[in-house]
Amino acid sequence: MTVQSKVSDELARQILEVVIRIPKGKVASYGQIARMAGLPKHARLVGYVLKHLDETSEVPWYRVINSQGKISLSKLDEKGENIQIIKLREEGILAANGKVDLKQFAWQSD
Repeated sequence: MTVQSKVSDELARQILEVVIRIPKGKVASYGQIARMAGLPKHARLVGYVLKHLDETSEVPWYRVINSQGKISLSKLDEKGENIQIIKLREEGILAANGKVDLKQFAWQSD
């Protein structure tokens, strides 16, 4: 796990351990991940950690979206398509106008 860093490895580990638990075909919000990692009110930190993940990482970063269901990242592939939307679509998660239906796809963690 290579996260560049103002963030301690321990905080990054806490966040990534939650992200890898998001089931295939579900999404979670930055705030939800922060709370579950024991870091309430640190949704931006979750975004920072995910943004700085190594590109070869197998962590499903693309399953994390904002609390309104909107796609926040704008990483584009060589065709100019949003990589996050492509990866979600591959799991059956549809993003209409850059927004995911949270009623249908939100991860209800225990």
